[in-house]
Amino acid sequence: MSNKAMIAVALAGLMVGGVATATDAPKTEKCFGIAKAGQNDCASKAAGHSCAGQAKKDMDANEWKKVPVGSCEKMGGKVEVKAAPAAAKAEASKS
Repeated sequence: MSNKAMIAVALAGLMVGGVATATDAPKTEKCFGIAKAGQNDCASKAAGHSCAGQAKKDMDANEWKKVPVGSCEKMGGKVEVKAAPAAAKAEASKS
């Protein structure tokens, strides 16, 4: 096998390996109300702060942590419902 062929095979193996790990990443969701004081993942929903690790009390409904999809409710938390687009809100208010 020529050097070019060996390099091509090696590069192909690296590319396939990288793709496999990227697609195997677990899906996560924000889970509100489960973070302990100082263990939240990011900004507060209520704009009390903008950084991770700044929760002041345990299980605050405005603080969140990323958890595997489907596990939030089992932990006693709530998944934030995404807001509907403005057009859908306007249509709903007409009813």
